Amino acid sequence: MLNKNAKIYVAGHRGMVGSAIVRALQNDGFSNIITKTSKELDLTNQALVKEFFGAEKPQFVFVAAAKVGGIYANNTFRADFIYQNLMIQNNIIHESYLNKVEKLLFLGSSCIYPKMATQPIKEEYLLDGKLENTNEPYAIAKIAGVKMCQAYREQYNCNFISAMPTNLYGKNDNYDLNNSHVLPALIRKFHEAKMAKAPFVEIWGTGTPRREFLYADDLADACLYLMQNYNNSKALNIGCGTDVSIKELAETIQKVVGYEGQLKFDTTKPDGTPRKLLDVSALANIGWTAKTDLIQGLTKTYIDYKNTLGML
Repeated sequence: MLNKNAKIYVAGHRGMVGSAIVRALQNDGFSNIITKTSKELDLTNQALVKEFFGAEKPQFVFVAAAKVGGIYANNTFRADFIYQNLMIQNNIIHESYLNKVEKLLFLGSSCIYPKMATQPIKEEYLLDGKLENTNEPYAIAKIAGVKMCQAYREQYNCNFISAMPTNLYGKNDNYDLNNSHVLPALIRKFHEAKMAKAPFVEIWGTGTPRREFLYADDLADACLYLMQNYNNSKALNIGCGTDVSIKELAETIQKVVGYEGQLKFDTTKPDGTPRKLLDVSALANIGWTAKTDLIQGLTKTYIDYKNTLGML
């Protein structure tokens, strides 16, 4: 178990995942939490990260910092996604080793699995087939992070663990229509359509791909649980164990937002991976399962979105 006074560094604390981890730590009584904004510490800069770790000497590290985005962003800024993510994780993981960090949790992503992986996706399917082309650079970077943690464990006996979260949503999500993931983009689209009394909302693709969605605060709870209870080289899936089609997701968000218009699917736009459901039995077997269902999570997330607009 972590001591409540342990020095904990949360990389990426302003993002949806990092901020949720900070909230989980604070709610559980941890007070010695180190955070740095990207302006205060450029994690792609090796010299600055070296200086930071040498000065702060954190005991535990959560690697939630990453360059993330939806299909459009991943496919358009391919070089940025592979370069920045590799640099961020290489610097943090290596300096954690050099500065004798007691334990590190690296967060990968469910997109690191093969595009046509058997469903639900087991951890051992990693590197068992071709990746989805639209997010291949990001996925390769994340795979490298998982393998780096395993290599440092094998060579240097570092207690570095990894987890692969499914699609996430929640407080502090990104609602930019060009760079966001499907769920926050739909929340914004439906809200703006409701305000404008628009007759329809256009949705990318056919609506048939199926996705699993985990509330970010549930992920943070899982991360804290793993940091306290898991010490193994196997990277674990984190998800809720159920999925919905994009059409079903859109209809659910439509109800939560209260939009009464029509849905139109733009079939000229890419669908991405047909299905992405994680097998979460390994995590369940060590004692953790998700608590927030989709309606509950979407309702909380929509309130947060309206708060970002100054509406409440």
